[in-house]
Amino acid sequence: MNLDLTAKTAVVTGASRGIGLATVRTLIDEGVRVVGAARTVTPELKETGAHTVAADLSTAEGVTALIDTALAELGGIDLLVNNVGGGDRATVGFLDVDDTEWADLFDINVLSTVRATRAALPSLIERRGAIVNVSSILALTPGGFPVAMSSAKAALNALGKSLSEEFGARGVRVNTISPGLVRTSVYQDPDGQVARWAAASGTTLAEFVQQMVTSQNVTTGRMTEPEEVAALIAFLLSDAAGNITGANYVIDGGTTKAA
Repeated sequence: MNLDLTAKTAVVTGASRGIGLATVRTLIDEGVRVVGAARTVTPELKETGAHTVAADLSTAEGVTALIDTALAELGGIDLLVNNVGGGDRATVGFLDVDDTEWADLFDINVLSTVRATRAALPSLIERRGAIVNVSSILALTPGGFPVAMSSAKAALNALGKSLSEEFGARGVRVNTISPGLVRTSVYQDPDGQVARWAAASGTTLAEFVQQMVTSQNVTTGRMTEPEEVAALIAFLLSDAAGNITGANYVIDGGTTKAA
């Protein structure tokens, strides 16, 4: 399918790895001029050819720097992908989560999107653009997962729906995607948190990751690849999805068992 995105401009947050990096690569392959932002700009992000911005997007100053740079570099913003997020080390039990962790998780998962969207909207309205917010199935299946993280993702879903209603008549489409397990570096880093969990359980990292897939009852029996998520994002940003707005697309290999 020709997505006809050539010469469009885009901002992608959380672009240094995983879904964000795959999205930058996919959009550039489609002919989009991209500004990719992350707290740390990785060599992989630099190699994409995107204009890069190093910024802490959990802060108002970081988001302002990003959007100001993007507007100067691109001349305007057609597409916005709010992918930045965090919570790999979030606390599971409600009584163990303090106010600082609640605030930090909402800053990076919700307020980063609020601020970036607010700053980009004048240009998006002028260009009748599109936004995709990257959430998680944690918003839909919160039981057993970090409560503050699930709550932040649920708030992000509600935000996307509200934005689609308020700005749809002004030509801006807003959609959300909710991935399940995605094969990012979090699940491959031999020194990362998942590797430590694997060691504590007496299994290899590969065995532990497969156990996660099995325990979450993923119908396809595998994780989603970042490139698959990026392809969905590109589709939703394109005119091929021109009458899709306010939707939440789940991409989880059948993990969520809902009609």
